[in-house]
Amino acid sequence: MTSVRNPECKDCKAERERRGEPYPKQPRPVKPGTGGRCHTHGVQRRREAKSNTHERRVRKVYGLAPGQYGQLYIFQDKRCAICRRATGATRKLSVDHDHKTGQVRGLLCRPCNDMLGHLRDDVETAARIVRYLSLPPAEHLGIVAIHEDKRKDSTE
Repeated sequence: MTSVRNPECKDCKAERERRGEPYPKQPRPVKPGTGGRCHTHGVQRRREAKSNTHERRVRKVYGLAPGQYGQLYIFQDKRCAICRRATGATRKLSVDHDHKTGQVRGLLCRPCNDMLGHLRDDVETAARIVRYLSLPPAEHLGIVAIHEDKRKDSTE
């Protein structure tokens, strides 16, 4: 009586054959919807496809040559150019560009890119923000009122 083999992940099989190993007693099961791959190789394949899709879109929409997104990312210390908090680990940083000229400026997180869009890239509005944060109107008028979360004894 011959035993029926379980289907083997095509990437596991390629690795096994490259190493010259025999068919395993317990091959990794093929997961449905992965194109004949085990869970691990299916996840790896999806990550690669997502990365390739991003690279193609950046190339098509912004005209960045292969690797230029990565150059900007490294130049900016792998962070959003404005807030310096977002790293793009969960969601890739957006390619920011001048809407008048189309020139790429750098990489921003979604909130910072949205903020620039809301400002319509107006330098004078950005300067007003700096003035507002440096000397808020309430401080200028001598108004001292503290938000309830920051009061020492919040009695009501």
